[in-house]
Amino acid sequence: MKNKIFISALVVALFMANCTNLDETLYDRVRSAEYGKTPAEVETIVGRAYASLRGFRDDLSIAYPTCEYVFFLVECVSDEACIPTRGTDWFDGGRYQQAEYHTWDAGNPMILSAWRYNYEGIAKVNAVIYQVDKSELSAEAKDVIKAELRGLRAYYYYNLLDLFGNVPIVTSYEDMELPANSSRTEVFEFVENELLEIMDQLPDEILYGRFTQNVANTLLARLYLNAEVFTGQPRWQDCINVCDKVTGYLLEPNYFTNFMTENEVSKENIFVIPYDHKAGTLGNYLHSMTFHYNQGPAFTSSGQYPWCANGICGQPGLYSSFDDNDARKKSMLAGEQKNLSTGATILMDNGNPLNYTEEIADFEHALQNEGVRLFKYEVKPDEVWERDHDWVIMRYAEILLMKAECYIRLGSPALARPFIEQVRTRAGLETPETVDLELLDEELKHEFVFEGHRRTDNIRMGDFFEAWWIKGETPQYRAIFPIPQNELDKNDNLIQNPGY
Repeated sequence: MKNKIFISALVVALFMANCTNLDETLYDRVRSAEYGKTPAEVETIVGRAYASLRGFRDDLSIAYPTCEYVFFLVECVSDEACIPTRGTDWFDGGRYQQAEYHTWDAGNPMILSAWRYNYEGIAKVNAVIYQVDKSELSAEAKDVIKAELRGLRAYYYYNLLDLFGNVPIVTSYEDMELPANSSRTEVFEFVENELLEIMDQLPDEILYGRFTQNVANTLLARLYLNAEVFTGQPRWQDCINVCDKVTGYLLEPNYFTNFMTENEVSKENIFVIPYDHKAGTLGNYLHSMTFHYNQGPAFTSSGQYPWCANGICGQPGLYSSFDDNDARKKSMLAGEQKNLSTGATILMDNGNPLNYTEEIADFEHALQNEGVRLFKYEVKPDEVWERDHDWVIMRYAEILLMKAECYIRLGSPALARPFIEQVRTRAGLETPETVDLELLDEELKHEFVFEGHRRTDNIRMGDFFEAWWIKGETPQYRAIFPIPQNELDKNDNLIQNPGY
């Protein structure tokens, strides 16, 4: 049984407030005048905003940041992962082929899911801020609570800034007017100003699953690291400055401590999305999206393992880019899969051995065993469909490598070296004599493999626009996605992004 100890009742309320549709409907129906008069009631309401980080599924889209479709999108347009078409499986109207070839259009369902994930989160935050404002708490107490809520909203807007660029900024729950796009620079400035304005009112200690000063500074560092992409103006020194404000964390000696089922013990993870299937959390089933249909006997002697869909896998070239001594290479599952009880090689339905290969001979007609599998988070024999590891959004290794990159870009690779060395030493590797952006780019790929960082890093490093594997060169306008057609159809005030 998983026993999570949360430092704050606010995060306990996270589970209470959004575990079931019943609770969600209940809170939507409660009028502000009838609820939210006490700190305990406000905490429960605020839990809804945190719960929105786990995403949702409805008749229009699947919007889970841990797997379908939000994670699929950011991973499969990078040089890290892909979802091959395997016979009649995983074609789905060509959405994954569009991602791989960089030929997506405004009708791609994954793009809609990414848009809706972030705007649904923003809508919930705005609704909760409205309820807090209407509560009978003191103005000071309201501002403290609203600081965390505004931080969460800034996180969603950072995602939109990164993915779509020119998006509407909506901060009022009561405003019913259809919003128009703001420019990418305006969205950047909004995120920056929100984080700076709330900083002093955020908790300054480490609180698990909460939006604290450390989380805000990490998000600011991401913003400044990518400022040249977002606005045309680099902010390397600003990134270093806010990285220096992130304190109280360390690199875990064992890389995979961060991705254990009980990964709340990690002293490296800065911000996570908590999951616990017994509390009714939904959307965390990436393992079942990557393993072969017959994988179960490799993990449990009983053979009772959640159904697997044989989907997302490593892109060819990823696995072999790791040094064999690199501990992080174990983030991928390769080779023959053995029955835990008998020791025999598991067979696929066609009678051939289940042997995961790095190469994928034909992306549009892939064999069932082609592609190494995502294996970063711990696998346990007694897992159910909804896994219990908390999904890592930010960790201290990112702080170290952001500082390293900025020092390199500022012409001081000697200052960057100690930060890269810490990360590589933990992985079991020595650091080469030359420390440059090429080394840093590879280090980012290996350290954060399958954590959803790679698309952003590809764009900042310029790799995104180069030909790789089966895709040709990518035009610059595809550094951001199109506004989903579904949203354009609903709102005449939206203008499609250039190039689409």
